[in-house]
This record gives sequence, structure tokens and C-alpha cells, in this order.
Amino acid sequence: MATRSFHAHHFLHFEFYLFLFYIVPSLHAIQFSFQGFSPNNLATNGNAYIMDGELSLTENRVDTTLKYSVGRAIFPKEMLLSDPVTGVATDFITHFSFNISTLNKQDGGDGFAFFIAPNGINIPAEARGGCMGLISNCSNFNASQLVAVEFDTFKNEWDPSDIHLGININSIRSVATVKWDQSMKNGSLGNVWITYDSRTSNLSVFLTFLGNPIFIKGKNSSLSHPVNLSEVLTERVNVGFSSATGNFSEMHYILSWEFNSTKNQGGAHVGPIVAAGGGSVIVVVTILILVFYKWKRSQSKKKEDSEQEDFMDQEFEYGSGPRRFSYDELVQATNNFNQERKLGEGGFGGVYRGFLPVLNLNIAVKRVSKMSKQGRKEYMAEVMIISKLRHKNLVELIGWCHEKGEFLLIYELMPHGSLDSHLFGDQNHLSWELRYKIALGLASAILYLQEESEQCVVHRDIKSSNIMLDSNFNPKLGDFGLARLMSQESGLEMTVLAGTFGYMAPEYASKGQVSKASDVFGFGVVALEIATGRRTMEHKNEEDPVSLVALVWNSYENGMLLEVADEKLCMEFDMEQMECLMIVGLWCAHPDHNLRPSIRQALQVLNFEAPLPNLSKKISVPNFDVPMSPSSSSKLEITNSVVITGR
Repeated sequence: MATRSFHAHHFLHFEFYLFLFYIVPSLHAIQFSFQGFSPNNLATNGNAYIMDGELSLTENRVDTTLKYSVGRAIFPKEMLLSDPVTGVATDFITHFSFNISTLNKQDGGDGFAFFIAPNGINIPAEARGGCMGLISNCSNFNASQLVAVEFDTFKNEWDPSDIHLGININSIRSVATVKWDQSMKNGSLGNVWITYDSRTSNLSVFLTFLGNPIFIKGKNSSLSHPVNLSEVLTERVNVGFSSATGNFSEMHYILSWEFNSTKNQGGAHVGPIVAAGGGSVIVVVTILILVFYKWKRSQSKKKEDSEQEDFMDQEFEYGSGPRRFSYDELVQATNNFNQERKLGEGGFGGVYRGFLPVLNLNIAVKRVSKMSKQGRKEYMAEVMIISKLRHKNLVELIGWCHEKGEFLLIYELMPHGSLDSHLFGDQNHLSWELRYKIALGLASAILYLQEESEQCVVHRDIKSSNIMLDSNFNPKLGDFGLARLMSQESGLEMTVLAGTFGYMAPEYASKGQVSKASDVFGFGVVALEIATGRRTMEHKNEEDPVSLVALVWNSYENGMLLEVADEKLCMEFDMEQMECLMIVGLWCAHPDHNLRPSIRQALQVLNFEAPLPNLSKKISVPNFDVPMSPSSSSKLEITNSVVITGR
């Protein structure tokens, strides 16, 4: 009995040792994924700060100089480069997205760096300009206990070229470089993967500006260099970003960041120990590892979700008007999101009819799909933008809710549904008077977004299904999930298309360029739909899609414009107004964005305050590959790169 107890006692101690051997080192590993940032995620210093979920490493506010700025941001938790018990080194992989842009296409500098160093939050003295916030006084060149990957946009005397990717070890001089093109500093969205393999002492970097990039570890590499981090750095280090400007101004944004450090499994020589313990020990330890790993992942996910919800709460409270509702209130209002109350399905989720007793109000609840990777981002964009807008022709956001993994938006219910249901569906057909009123109201809403609100808003998805009709058939433009803020003069560059085929401006569909003119194009297409009762893209057969813009332009060219007026109107319309709406629609949907009117000019013509434009009869309407199925015309998930936001 004593012998059995002795073996059991030592067996438990042996299991406990193995538990510590395998599990405890993982407590020092770092694993996180931030698709947006809050002050709870990162520690910042200098001119670095977080706004609207983006990390700005250097000054970018228009009310102060952008020159001679320096900033750092780190993940607060330290990373162990080697296990203190076993001496096994740490591997890591990190992925982040960024953009660098200059004002008015002027020369810029100096770039930013991803770095690994002890006490990473501290910025050295005199670290501006080409020092990139990494070292003190660039003329000395050297530092200690520093490894960095630099994204350099300005040629200093020690640089091989003006724009390059480099690896730096204890110096501002790179030990390895590769020349890059203007995509690094023109506002394009960059994606970076950096990996470190302690077995081969190899640091590898992969940089791409392609949309939807694919990274395969060990296969993709733009630059690599051998370095033993344990010899160069101390045992405990921080990881983060550093940036600076000098005589030239430049803006440096980090948009997302993922990081994962792991113990190098090939470095631990545990074969004899495991063999001595027998198969049962392996089973027990494996179970313990899996249980602990699952627990740790769940705790990390809960913490991340909690931090992101706190961040959203802080941001949303700055708006006025809409209020937060509890999830239970909305469950009760929609009868637990009963399918019989479902009004429709949008690009990012379903919309349900409900009733709020506390407000004595019928509501529409937009439930953002959990399957949408962009759901959280679109939810935040919609709340933060539309809550600050007030116009009679915009949908009014009543409230919002993010609980239990759900993202919900609450609007006042529009009793007459969407415009497309009347133009193309089974709803009652609209009279000409109502149609013209709807066109004027939509133009008025876009004018407000572009010229009369506090900051210019590009909607990016103006289409008939996003125009709701109230009890008096007044139009209300809705669905701001793809909307973005921008300055009055500049535009946005998108790396992947978002929106709806048929309503996309040619310069957006072909080059990803978004501006006020692209929303004017969307208005022009809707104007033609209102006049003709035809969809923007109709398929007579699977090989012959017909563009509405091309159809109407062909009729205009042949002097038969009124021939394409909606037959359901039975010629009961004002001919002068019909001609005006069609010509303005063509003007706004002109394939050359430089020849489109401003929305103010279009509205003046529709109100007969200005003459009709003299459009060219001969014009080439570009054709784009259009999805054949109606379902594929819904919004696509995207990442975006803001050239300048007007902040």
C-alpha cells in the first residue's frame, strides 16, 4: 500500500513538472489580433495617438505642423525571447496593414518601422527625421539592443535609395534592403508579414500592396536576414511601431495588427523525459495543454471583445440623438427576431420589423450578420457617421446595440418600404409626381452629405434599394455601412471594390477611386431607374446583359428619349420633367467623372433654376464584367485605404 502511495505521489509530481514544463512558458507568449485600436490595446508616446480605431504614428491634424513629429506605439505586455527554464527560443509571426500618405502629393518623409527592443515605449532624444524615432542623433548611426524593419520613404545620406524596405540591427543603417516604388507612400494599403525562426535565426519580411493578399510562411519573402535575437536583445522585449518626420511632412497609419509568438518546438529536447513517464503521461499532458490552450483563447477572445465594445461605447457616446438599447429589449420588440417579421436581407444581414413600447414606435432592426468579417467595421461606420447627420431625406438612427456577439441598428420603420420595391416589385406603382419628388429629395440628401454637413461624407452605395419611403412617400437615404468621411477636395482609394454592380462609377470599378463624383454617378443611375422603371442592369439572357445607362444614352442619341419612359406610367407624366430627369441622369452618369456635374448643379437643373446641359450625342459607355446572378450584386467585403480624411 505504501509502495503504491509512493508511486502515485511521485507520478503526480512528475505530471505537475511536465505541466509546468509545457504550460508555464506559454503564459509568456503573446497572441492578439486588432482589426481596430483603442487606448486599451496599445501604449503610445510622443505624437502617436489613436482615433476612430486607427493608429496614427505621427502628427496629422490640420491645425498644427506635420513636420518634426515623432511617435511610438507598443503592445504593453513584454515578450520573452527565450524560456527561462529550458532556454528554448521564441518564434513569432506578425501581420499588420498600413498606409503612408503625403499632402498634395508633395515630397514626404521619413517613414516608419516595426521594432523589437527593451523598454520600447521610450523615445530616444533627438530621434526625429531619418532617425524614425528609433535612435538618438542619426549622425552616430549606432544604437544597442534594437532590431527593426523600416519602411523608409526618404533618402538620407546613409540610405541606398529614397524608398526602400530595410532590416536594421543596432543601427539606423540597414543590413539588408530592397528598393520599393511609390506605392509605399501614395496612400495605398500595404500588408506586411514578418516572421522569425529561432532555429535558423532568420528574420523574414513580406510586403505587398495587392488586394486580398495571400501569405504562405516560408514561401513569400521580400527581404530576409540572419539574426539571433537572443544575442542582440535582452530576455524581455516590447514589440511596436515607431515613426518620425523631418523637413517634410507625411502621415503614417497602422490600420490593423496581429501577433503570435510561440516556443520553438524543435528546440526542446524532452524525448528521454517523456519516454520515462510512459504513454499515460503523454495523454494527460496533452489533454492539459489542449484544455489550457482553449481556456486561454476563450479568455483572450472575451477580453478583446470586451475592450472593443468599451471602445465602441466611448466612440458612440460622442454622437447625439441615438441611444443604446439592450439586447433583451430588441428581442422582445422583434418577437425574438421572428422570421415572419423579417423585412428583407441586405449585404450585411437581415432587417426585422419591431415595436418599442417605451417610445410607442414601430421600428426596423438591422441585424448585422455574424458571418460577415466586415460586420463590426460596417456597424461602427454606420453608427459613428449617421448619428452626426440631420436631414429630412436621411433615415434617422434611433439607437444601437452590441451585446452577446450581436450588432444591431434601430431605425424608425418606413411604412412604404424601399424605392426598388415600387419600381420593380409588387408594390403599388408610383405616380410621376411622387417619382419626381423622390428624385429631388434624394439629390437634396446627397447635397447635404457633400456640401452642407460638418464633414463631407461619401455614401458609396447609392441605389434604389437603399432609398426608403415614409408615410408621405418622402425619400430617406439609408444604409451607411460603407460610408466614409473625406475632405472636400480629396478622395479615397479603395483596394477592393465595395458597393453594388451597376451603380459603381467607371473610375471606381476600374481603379478603385472614390470621390463625390462617384456618388453623383449613383444618383444618375437611380434617376434613370425612376424615369424608365428599368433595373440598372437587365439580363435578356445570360450572355447579353443590358446597361440602363447605355440604353438611355442610345435613345438620347437617336432623339427618342421619351420612348424609354416607364410604360407603367401610361404616358401620364410631365414631358418636360421627364426629359429633364433623363438628361440629368445621363449627365450625372457620364463615364468621364470630369464631365459630371456637382450634385448642386444637378439639383438646380431639376428645379428648373438652370438650363439643361448640352450633352454629346456620341459617347462610349464602358462595359464591365457584371455578375450574372442577382444575388452577386450585393455588397462585397473590403479593406480600404484613406488618402486623407480631413481630420
